[in-house]
Amino acid sequence: MSKLQRITINRSQLQETQLLLTPQQQHYLLRVLRSRDGDKFIAMDGMGNCWLAKLIGEQGQILKPLEVTTELPISITLMVALPKGNGFDDVIRCCTELGVTCILPTLSDHTLLNPSPQKVERWRRIALEAAEQSERAFIPMILEPVAFSTAINEYACIHRYICEARGNYPHLTTVCNKLSGEIIIAIGPEGGWTDQELEIAIKSGFQPISLGRRILRAVTAPIVALSLIAAACEV
Repeated sequence: MSKLQRITINRSQLQETQLLLTPQQQHYLLRVLRSRDGDKFIAMDGMGNCWLAKLIGEQGQILKPLEVTTELPISITLMVALPKGNGFDDVIRCCTELGVTCILPTLSDHTLLNPSPQKVERWRRIALEAAEQSERAFIPMILEPVAFSTAINEYACIHRYICEARGNYPHLTTVCNKLSGEIIIAIGPEGGWTDQELEIAIKSGFQPISLGRRILRAVTAPIVALSLIAAACEV
């Protein structure tokens, strides 16, 4: 199937085989893309369901459900200490493209950013747009920022890792082939985790790992981690 435009819908917009487009979606399809009657597009609900649809007037008609083949076989939660500036925009955009399931913004001892509710909404829009662009079926959850002490105990799963730039720790690639189900990976801010934060994480069941011998930027590290995991899962 040739590349088709994707739009994200709410399930309430589906009325049997009819798709009730919002004014914003109508404007995008008819005015921005200049779509015509009968032109096809893909509707996705962001929760794993996709449909082939076509434009009829100012509404859509569902033609058939589509098989989802773009998602990773494991669920990945990124616990990311917020970098300064707008660097977190790039983290969300790139990690969404790479297959992340959930991103938990974390306020660590070295975090300088104190995001507003408007910033969180912006991050969610970025995730939605990146999911559409990369032809994903799921839109990653972007959670509200929480303190490190809260984040470290937020989830309970078998595979829990914390990236540490300094120290003799196993490389992430040594555990990638053992991953299944869910994985949580914590990545620090500029300046890295404090010794106390690392100690708390280890006591909470996180295994320290390395992303290599070089010191990566806070924006680069999450992208590297997701790339390694995705590559191992999709071989």
